[in-house]
Amino acid sequence: MIPEDSRFESDPDFVIRSELGTDPGLPEGWEVGTPDPADRFDVARLTHLLRAHERHGRGWAGAGVDDVLVEVSEHGLRMRENVVVRDASGEIRAWGSVHDRSVGRMLFVHIVERGLPDDLEEKCSDVLVEWAVGQARAVGAARGLETQQIDTGAFADDERQHAWLAGAGFKRVRTWWQMSRPVTPDEASLTGSPDHWEQDGVVFRLVRRAGGGMPDEGDLREVHEVLEGAFVDHFNSSEETFEEFLFRLREDPGHRWDHWWLAELTEGETPQPVGALVGTVSESSSGPDGSYVSYLGVLEAARGRGVAKGLLRTIIADAAARGRDRVGLEVDADSPTGAAGLYTSMGWKTKYVTESWHRDVPVIPPRA
Repeated sequence: MIPEDSRFESDPDFVIRSELGTDPGLPEGWEVGTPDPADRFDVARLTHLLRAHERHGRGWAGAGVDDVLVEVSEHGLRMRENVVVRDASGEIRAWGSVHDRSVGRMLFVHIVERGLPDDLEEKCSDVLVEWAVGQARAVGAARGLETQQIDTGAFADDERQHAWLAGAGFKRVRTWWQMSRPVTPDEASLTGSPDHWEQDGVVFRLVRRAGGGMPDEGDLREVHEVLEGAFVDHFNSSEETFEEFLFRLREDPGHRWDHWWLAELTEGETPQPVGALVGTVSESSSGPDGSYVSYLGVLEAARGRGVAKGLLRTIIADAAARGRDRVGLEVDADSPTGAAGLYTSMGWKTKYVTESWHRDVPVIPPRA
């Protein structure tokens, strides 16, 4: 269930002082606080910081205002908390965000403006990390855990971020290939209708719509159950309730109900869901939009029957029919499943590389 109140501690000064036991050591007039989502200057500044972080890390920026609002809006704060470091003029110079993602897994966004003196950049980084550690203890305690994982990401070429994370006790645990595949208009006929088609005893279809145009809850639960079952043995998998799953995916700025597909075996008396794909739209301000594979999962018992390939063909055909020019996805470079081989065989190529860095935090601090 989604909690009515956040599991995080809302006072950043309290969190940081609890961890550091002293003043954070920022310059005179600099303050630690929270961003105001109703303040257009705060939102614009956070968007600028996020885009600059992306440009330095991978060469170009893709984020926009909607991506910031996912983190800082009142709706998002049911599962998130934010902190900012402001200079003496009130300008935001660093931003941290934590997300109570699922049991035992807390995501952490960590952005420090570039161009500050080295020691001040590092001091801002330390403030963000110590705040995140304190929040990990708070959310872990609220979930009744002994240890809470902090899961943060970095671009593969961002050496400054790597140094800070390693110095703060994080370990690099995984590499991810961010892949993209071009889509051509003729691929609209790659399947029958991408809304519903069949091949080799497997039906590929959109989730059904109920009254008022909303998706059928039973279908949504099938998607959740398939994905939970498909990823149970995958890297860093953790239990996520249906309510948490639905709440989180609906926050994505690219969320669309008509990008959710089920794959069903039709050999028995009733169709058996064995695969699911959740897609989103990747909007572009300078050209055609793209589609993105947020989740693709196939139950182990149905692997080897072309289910994953069929779902990928479905989103390609759908993208082509919508006039889009690409489909993106993320793949675990260290996965033993061979998924990367399927993607490359179907035309996907790595566009850039990211990493996962983890730190396990004891929920009850050790005695001094």
